[in-house]
Amino acid sequence: MYRDENVFADNFVLKLQELKKNLDARVEIKLDSEYHQQLREYIQRIYKQTCLVDIFTDKELGDIREIEMSNLNRLQKLKNGVSYKKDKHKAKSQNEDWG
Repeated sequence: MYRDENVFADNFVLKLQELKKNLDARVEIKLDSEYHQQLREYIQRIYKQTCLVDIFTDKELGDIREIEMSNLNRLQKLKNGVSYKKDKHKAKSQNEDWG
């Protein structure tokens, strides 16, 4: 939603409220990974910043777009870092058999 310049503040808030409602409707599973904890904190922070304030305008959405895209990229790297390490170690153990 951040990359799409056609998404305005009112649409952003509606979509985020719907996503949060669907997330809250699910049974919470305790996951200890750093990625899941930071993702949960991110969703709660964005929800408070946008949906629970009195006025959230297109200007404010424009102000947070770049910052939040950067934050989401960090979360994605954190998520991918776990699988990267696993793949890296798999390849290392396969190469040990060759030598």
